[in-house]
Amino acid sequence: MEVVHDHPHADTETIYSAVRNGLPDVSRQAVYDVLNALTSVGLIRRIQPLGSVARYESRVGDNHHHLVCRSCGVIADIDCAVGDTPCLTPSDDNNVLDGFVLDEAEVIYWGLCPNCSSVVP
Repeated sequence: MEVVHDHPHADTETIYSAVRNGLPDVSRQAVYDVLNALTSVGLIRRIQPLGSVARYESRVGDNHHHLVCRSCGVIADIDCAVGDTPCLTPSDDNNVLDGFVLDEAEVIYWGLCPNCSSVVP
């Protein structure tokens, strides 16, 4: 939990390397298992932007979204712009939501970070 908190949006390999700094004998499989268990019980969140490996964060329980740089892959949290859960009230013109109980919305904004956009002509 401490490593995930200290390394927001880190991939599994980064988390594994950081955990090994304090626990040199920990196995890669143990880190995978703990990440899966923590995700399953809602203590951490797993995100996987298109074209990226899975990433983990300790910020859970709110309706925040993510901004991803198309060039370098840096990920930043974006707070929900209006209210607590505006994305949980989607349009249902075709009645496809009948019977669904919505509890989360995932929005990913894509663009270029300041470092990468300064390089683009």
